[in-house]
Order: sequence, then structure tokens, then C-alpha cells
Amino acid sequence: MGKLFGTDGVRGIVNKELTPELVLKLAKAIGTYFGKESKILIGRDARAGGDMLMRVVEAGLLSVGVQVYDGGMAATPALQYAVKTLGYDAGVIVTASHNPAPYNGIKVIDRDGIEVRREKENEIEEVYFSERFNTQEWSALTNEVKKEDRVIDIYVKGVLSHVDVEKVAKKHYTVLIDSANSVGGLSTPLVARGLGCKIYTLNGNVDPLFPARQPEPTFDSLKETANVAKTLKADLTVTHDGDADRAIFIDSEGRIQWGDRSAALLSYWTHVKNPRASNKVVTAVSSSSLVEEYLSKFGIEVIWTKVGSVDIAHRVQDEKALAGFEENGGFMYPPHQYVRDGAMSFALMLELMAEENVSSAELFDRLPKYYLVKTKVELKPGYDVNVLYSKLISIYQGKGKMLTIDGVKVITNDYWFLVRKSGTEPIIRILVEAKDEEKANNIAQELKSIVESG
Repeated sequence: MGKLFGTDGVRGIVNKELTPELVLKLAKAIGTYFGKESKILIGRDARAGGDMLMRVVEAGLLSVGVQVYDGGMAATPALQYAVKTLGYDAGVIVTASHNPAPYNGIKVIDRDGIEVRREKENEIEEVYFSERFNTQEWSALTNEVKKEDRVIDIYVKGVLSHVDVEKVAKKHYTVLIDSANSVGGLSTPLVARGLGCKIYTLNGNVDPLFPARQPEPTFDSLKETANVAKTLKADLTVTHDGDADRAIFIDSEGRIQWGDRSAALLSYWTHVKNPRASNKVVTAVSSSSLVEEYLSKFGIEVIWTKVGSVDIAHRVQDEKALAGFEENGGFMYPPHQYVRDGAMSFALMLELMAEENVSSAELFDRLPKYYLVKTKVELKPGYDVNVLYSKLISIYQGKGKMLTIDGVKVITNDYWFLVRKSGTEPIIRILVEAKDEEKANNIAQELKSIVESG
């Protein structure tokens, strides 16, 4: 049997890999899996091809007897929250999250608002490839697409219900929101308004071509945003990816703070807010060693998993963990929902600042100092990733603790690195962190040479 789903959904370049024909079959498979008369909410981010693919999804679902509700353009976590809160049986979201502009994708959401488990992905794929669709007779095709216009409103109210609005509002924080010309601009400013902030937006207009920056918030793509944040003297800046399930912060000194650094602080704050909750957090092997170094002070245990928010979310749910996160800015706050949620992360960070009466820069200065280097190598046809992994294991054996849960991660006393094949793009990702900046850069270059040589 073939394979459709990657690390997080089905993705590809629109009209090249992710064609209307593929999406139609996939929608029929999804509708068949959930069953006739199931209620499915659909929505999308701002990407090119999004409206086209939404109509294809609608047609596929209707053809197998599903009740379809159109939630329109909204952040992925808003649609996920609506699925679980408004009583839908499932959701389908047209999004490629952080991928470059030519990409789009399909995420399948279960009734609890979380992406479906891997076993359910396999079952949907089985229906897709066997073409066992529950196609309806003409006389049964009486369902029409209905509008669901409560998505953003109920989501914003949900986020605000988990923080001390009055305490934050008294601070009159100045915030900058960079929504990457996509759907984060439809909801995060409303959260900020609800928290009494003075709001500036950057790249706030919706544009399917992402003209200002790449939808993935990285150190390179956020340089201009960091300069604007410094000029505005913003108390906190939040930047999103294309579907706003990630939040990368820029602190009050204009420093870009990576996702595992903010997640360490938010995990501590979640522990304080929910003292009776579990003392476990779940994160991927791509997260920094500083996570354990910092959280161990508060008796919080770190569970390491392979990369992918789907696996992390379900592990958090199964373990009843305190929180879950990825280094890319995806943080999961279980009292709200078991998925990455950029606006929820933003509200929690403002609440932590207000509660402890410190600036965002002071918060991040509490963390151990590491220098992070992220780079990547394009995956060429015929490249054998397993040969690369074996070579890395051979070269670095005995130099530190080695994890092979997902790619190859080596942890030493003064640095760590991870080399792994991306599950969403045809690239090899390289992450290096060291307590010495020169060492971090040197190791990154060394690894990049190894990867490029095959």
C-alpha cells in the first residue's frame, strides 16, 4: 500500500503533487472513514490554491454522504478548538502550516480537536488506495454545505478564559504581532485586544503569496521583524507560521527566542498554574538540552519523542502530561486543547510577565545560554538517509549520549546536535546548540559537509 500522510498531514506543491484529483480521492476516503451523516467542519489558511482545494474537499465529502460545514479562513488551532467545542465528528483543514508558499496540504482532525492518530491515518490511506468509497446514489445527495461562523469568536473566548485578563490588562503591554500575511492576523490581534494591549501588526494583511517573508518563522526570516520590535520598544513580539499554530517570540530587547526556550518558560508557568497536574512534559528530540537543565529545578520530567506534533499531542493526552512542545514554536496547553496553539502561547507568556512583574527579556535571561544554529540540505533523488545515519553513528559513537528515536541526536557536556530527514519537505535538517558560539558554527559546518557528501 502507498503512503500519503507525512509528519503532519498530507502536503505537496499545489497542482503538481497536491492535485485536485488526489484531494478529491482523499476527501472521499476521509468521509468514508468517518461515515455517512457524520458532521465535518472544514477550513483553511490563506495559501494559494486554498479555496480551490476547499471546494474539492467539499465535493468529495458530500459525495459520500457527509454533512459539511464551512468554517472559512481561520488559524488551525481555532478550527481544531471549534471541532471539539461545537460537537463536530471531525475536521479537515487545508493548510501546509510552515511550508514555503508553493505548498498546500490537508490535515485530518478527530472529534477531540487533535490530528487523527497514526492508526487512523493508515485506515484512511487503506480506503484511499483500495477506492472503497461510500459513494451515494443521486437521490441521497441532498446535503448542502452549511456555514459555521462561530469559529474565531469561540476560539478567542476560549484562549482568554485560561488567563487572568484583568491582571494582564493592567500592564497595558505594547505588543507586535507578525502573522506572516496569513490567518494568525484574524485571531491573535483579537486576543491581544482582549488582554488590553497596545497593538502593532506587521505582515497583518492576508496575502496567499506570502510577499513579506517565508511562512516559517526562523532567525533569517524574522530579522526585519526583530528590528521593528526594537524600534517600537515592544514588550513582547509574537510571530506565527502560515496557520498560526506556532509562536516564536521576540523579547523586549529585540532578541529572537527559539521555541524550546519559550516552551521551557511556559512549561514552568503551566506547572505553577496547575499544581495538581502531572510533572511530565513531552517534547521531540529536536528540542534543546536546556529544557531538562531548566525544568529539572522544578521537579518536571522531560519525555523525549520523535519529531511531529501528532505524536507529541497524543503522547501528552495518553500520559496526561503537563504540556507538550516542539522547538519550532509549537506549544500545547492541555487545559485549553492538546494541540499547538500560537495565540494561547502568546496569552500565557503575557500572563507570566504580568504575574511575576518582569519584562520578557528578564524571563528569557533565566534560561541557560546556548547558541543555536539551524541549517538544511536539499534531499537529492536517490539519497539514502539510512546510510547517512549509519555514518553519523560511526563518526560520533562514544562522544556523548546518542538518541536514534528520529534521525541521529548526540548530546555532550557542551553541545548537542540533531540530523534528521524532514517529514514535511524534501530536506535534511541540521540543528546544533553549544555553549560556545564558534563551536556551534563549526559543528554545523562539519555536519553539513557530512550530509552533502552522502
